[in-house]
Amino acid sequence: MPTPPKKLRKHYTNNDHPAVILRFEDGHEIAVPKGTSKSFDAYEGETVKVLAVYDKKTGERELLVTKKAGEFPDG
Repeated sequence: MPTPPKKLRKHYTNNDHPAVILRFEDGHEIAVPKGTSKSFDAYEGETVKVLAVYDKKTGERELLVTKKAGEFPDG
């Protein structure tokens, strides 16, 4: 039986965009408004997409970066 991946506590700060969405592999999302920080749990090796939202009415998102969970600062 394989060992489950390690759970990590990480942190993201949004200083540049009106809103940022962190989208995880399982589909759940965390919204981070401008000027705020959020801590979150992720699994080691999990891919997280960082998406900018400029207009909430349109629902359009711009991919800023794709990172592995371990690349975020510890939270």
